[in-house]
Amino acid sequence: MFDPHWLAGLKQRARQAPLAPRVPLWAQGHEIGSVLPAVCSALGQLVSPTGLGDGAWQVNGPVTETLNQIAQQMRHQRIGHVAHYWRGEQLGVYNAAGDCLGSIERGAVRPLGIATRAVHLVGRTAAGGLWVQQRALNKANDPGMWDTLMGGMISVNDSLPAALARETQEEAGLRLDQLQELTQRGRVSISRPTDDDAPAAKSTTSSSTALATTGIGYMVEVIDWFEGVVPQGVMPVNQDGEVAQFQLLGMSELVDRLQRNEFTLEASLILVAALQGAGGDTGAP
Repeated sequence: MFDPHWLAGLKQRARQAPLAPRVPLWAQGHEIGSVLPAVCSALGQLVSPTGLGDGAWQVNGPVTETLNQIAQQMRHQRIGHVAHYWRGEQLGVYNAAGDCLGSIERGAVRPLGIATRAVHLVGRTAAGGLWVQQRALNKANDPGMWDTLMGGMISVNDSLPAALARETQEEAGLRLDQLQELTQRGRVSISRPTDDDAPAAKSTTSSSTALATTGIGYMVEVIDWFEGVVPQGVMPVNQDGEVAQFQLLGMSELVDRLQRNEFTLEASLILVAALQGAGGDTGAP
């Protein structure tokens, strides 16, 4: 079904090392992310070296309060495109055991290498088609590219089911009870540099440390994906302005367009897994 070389490249894109050496970022005795040392040096007393011998830095103070002060400072100093990606949305900050330690503004997670969580929905039809969406041209990430029927981040106050229901309603105008055979199918994980195609950013304050924008961001994300059947006669209709259009594609056309790289990395991994009947973590090589 898929060209093996394209599949290998897709897997490789999902697992990439940072563009520049990063050091661990800690909070309350737990590693929560990774960061360029130069970024830490620009944040003053909000962070300090841990003294653990691995070059790690730690957040000084209450996790949520201090991380959001860091986010505001990075936004003000134009570090890592935080200002461009600012959403006014709080995402959870977790330790390795999955315990939530606090939250941070969504726009600051990539420069700090903080892992994020997301949910996607693959929408099939009984006849074998798949509904996909084109992302709005004004989206901060991957504008105009094609995506699954629905995809969205899980905020700090959301459970996975709540995020699935909310994002499906907002993006596709569908209630979960309208879908048939709704099933949690698998998980995709991604770790790769970001900022490759983000707009150029320069400091606007004379006291800011000059930082190269390339390589500051590092994406670590886990995506739980679901699959459901959209009944005949039910059409997705966007509600939040984040979708340019929906299309219903047959299997052959979807495969061709995936291999032309018209879809986001996340959607490509998920749709390949769906078409191959896979579950588990399809981000791993």
